[in-house]
Amino acid sequence: MKPYIGKYQGFWHRNGYRKIMKAVYPLVCAVAMTMTGQALAAPTLEQAVHSSTRDAKFIARDPIRHPVEELHFFGLRPDARVVEIWPGGGYWTQILGPYLHDRGSYTLAFGPEDGAGSAFSKMLAAHPQLAQTFRTTRFDGEHPDFALPDSADLVLTFRNLHNWMEAGNAPQMLAAIHRVLRSGGIFGVEDHRGHTDAVQDPHAGDGYVRQSYAISLIEKAGFKLVGTSEINANPRDTANWPKGVWTLPPTFALGDTDRAKYAAIGEGDNFVLKFQKIDR
Repeated sequence: MKPYIGKYQGFWHRNGYRKIMKAVYPLVCAVAMTMTGQALAAPTLEQAVHSSTRDAKFIARDPIRHPVEELHFFGLRPDARVVEIWPGGGYWTQILGPYLHDRGSYTLAFGPEDGAGSAFSKMLAAHPQLAQTFRTTRFDGEHPDFALPDSADLVLTFRNLHNWMEAGNAPQMLAAIHRVLRSGGIFGVEDHRGHTDAVQDPHAGDGYVRQSYAISLIEKAGFKLVGTSEINANPRDTANWPKGVWTLPPTFALGDTDRAKYAAIGEGDNFVLKFQKIDR
């Protein structure tokens, strides 16, 4: 933008206006950014994860869930177009919303069961400022069209594949994810890992999915496995509990029965898989 120079125009021209501004303008910008940068700059991923505005109960799970490492593994960028399917109680929303707000986009795809009174709605009521950091869309299991075709760089879902298997609509969900991702886009999946020597229940009634089964199921939908991570592995989890994976924390489905035992085991053994869309 050319500044007003009025009656001093001749002086500026005689003294090389463009040369002076070329030298001074970067200095002015540097000072302005120093004065306002903390208030205006988008947080880094590490800053978003370590923000004091996140719920204490979520922060307490970070050593188990490794959010920075997992999101880096999926290739998250601040300018990415991200869709998260079934955000649960909002653990990832409190990280991804602020991180993507300025340069990227963040869409939450809710199922029909996510309404008033859900864990997510209660979280949002406590953090109303988060509402401006994401968009929402709703879908049903039979017609899971939750975003426009080729509109996302990255689709994420955390511990939900077993739910789709239980509902019998995993193929439809995976097909919808394939449509939504751009060519070469990434699908990031985390779920509870079942034993390799156990026959896979196609409905995953205990909440566990064999890693090889998950890979085969997802690759049939038009994806290629491009990475695996053991950051959320837990060798203490035998995947054989009275109430399935929900016997373990954080659910503790048996209540106080053997609670100390299950607390010592920790959360379920989870695989983390990274897939790339293959154009058909």
